[in-house]
Amino acid sequence: MEKLVIRGQKRLKGEVTISGAKNAAVAILPAAILSDGNCTIENIPDILDITILEKIMTQLGAKIKKLNDFSLEIDASGINSYTATDNQLGRLRASYYLMGALLGRFKKAVVSFPGGCDFGVRPIDQHIKGFEALGAKVEIEHGKVIINANKLVGTSIYLDVVSVGATINIMLAAVKAEGTTTIENAAKEPHIVDLANFLNAMGADIKGAGTDIIKIKGVKVLKGGHTYTIIPDQIEAGTFMIAAAATRGDVLVKNIIPKHMESLTAKLQEMNARIEEFDDSIRVYCKDKIQKVNIKTLPYPGFPTDLQPPITVLLCRAEGTSTITEGVWDNRFQYVDELKRMGAKIKVEGRMAVIEGISKLSGAPIKALDLRAGAAMVIAGLMARGETTISNIEYIDRGYERLDEKLKALGADIERITTD
Repeated sequence: MEKLVIRGQKRLKGEVTISGAKNAAVAILPAAILSDGNCTIENIPDILDITILEKIMTQLGAKIKKLNDFSLEIDASGINSYTATDNQLGRLRASYYLMGALLGRFKKAVVSFPGGCDFGVRPIDQHIKGFEALGAKVEIEHGKVIINANKLVGTSIYLDVVSVGATINIMLAAVKAEGTTTIENAAKEPHIVDLANFLNAMGADIKGAGTDIIKIKGVKVLKGGHTYTIIPDQIEAGTFMIAAAATRGDVLVKNIIPKHMESLTAKLQEMNARIEEFDDSIRVYCKDKIQKVNIKTLPYPGFPTDLQPPITVLLCRAEGTSTITEGVWDNRFQYVDELKRMGAKIKVEGRMAVIEGISKLSGAPIKALDLRAGAAMVIAGLMARGETTISNIEYIDRGYERLDEKLKALGADIERITTD
């Protein structure tokens, strides 16, 4: 078992290059299943979730060639199975994108019920609603989602709640359906726009991605033969921006799209951090004391729920009392007990956390309870006095590419150890 050991209170200084977006990559790789040929995808993050997806797609019949650490060539022409039930799918929330992709290609799919991080109810009812509206029959049996359709026909689908996963899955299923599909109350996240751009590059006809109404005119064939570059990871960028402020450091976060960071940038400035924006980078530095703020997480372009755990850690050393209201998930404050081991003063009431700022955290043995909470534990270790040991770091490896190495290059005292 691997752990991270951090000796804290070292200022982060220097430059860090952000990897490709995890949330875009885990949708774009399954989307390649819809192609009749091959495609090259660049700027893919080297993370555990991608490794699992590669394995599953290979089992389905895809030929995947690794061109370098960050580029894959995928030939989907040989995919001959619509069944994805490998045990590893239980570790991967984004496995549900295989439903939409296989349904779009074969008009049927059998996929293990999705897994991933556990921080509240994450139903797939809106996904099922979309598939059924397109003409499919959906059953859940023995831990598998079984989907069948004689044909898929475009229609109007109104999502009862804004759902990134359902928006993406309906796009994947509808792109080769007969007629036009309209998704209303669609999610607007940058990785939805990235997926639409990838599909359009193969010959799809998708308009409105990034707004709350997406229109998909079905096509018969999606061609291969093109190269596509995935956008930078908004959440990884935000994690390093928060870490820079948390350590009173000075970090230039490179290879990002500053517009995607606007909700975080505004809050960091409100908290007294200094921000300088450039075309594809943001410098974060902090000399003064962090000030209290109130935050509510919301779907994009609101404050990202995936940055809620890291920003909570930063607020532990703010002057005064701050509040964070979780507007997306039911139970995303499970990690707070780990922070209390380090001396944090946080009270959770339902979907709200009340954080009383303290002068410093103290190093302690803690664990990552999910992907983003794991990143938050790392930031807590960077801030804390003394030594912090973090277990369950496979959660972190699922979504962050060599996080410990990137932090070490910025001056953090962090090492990965193997224990019995």
